Amino acid sequence: MAGGPLGLLGLGMRAGSVVVGTGGVRAALQRDELALVMVANDRSSRTEEKVLRLARARGVPLVVGPSADDLGRSVGRGSVQAVGVRDAKLATGIRDQATDDGL
Repeated sequence: MAGGPLGLLGLGMRAGSVVVGTGGVRAALQRDELALVMVANDRSSRTEEKVLRLARARGVPLVVGPSADDLGRSVGRGSVQAVGVRDAKLATGIRDQATDDGL
């Protein structure tokens, strides 16, 4: 498995700390459950409207990640445009790694 922020997402997925997909991320944001949202760099305008706007309004940190295919692969799925991280420590690690990796 790849290291860096995508590797951390994979670990978080196995630990049950990651929410996958636009609908799930949006619902978790509405319940104030997320410490971080990562979106694909090739996300749709629907994801932009439904997830990014809500995350910004809730003050949840955002990371623009790799392509939807790469993001999905990191969590064991197909193409994924958005993932949310529930665990604050994991979110900090992902944000720090994403900054270091230039995501």
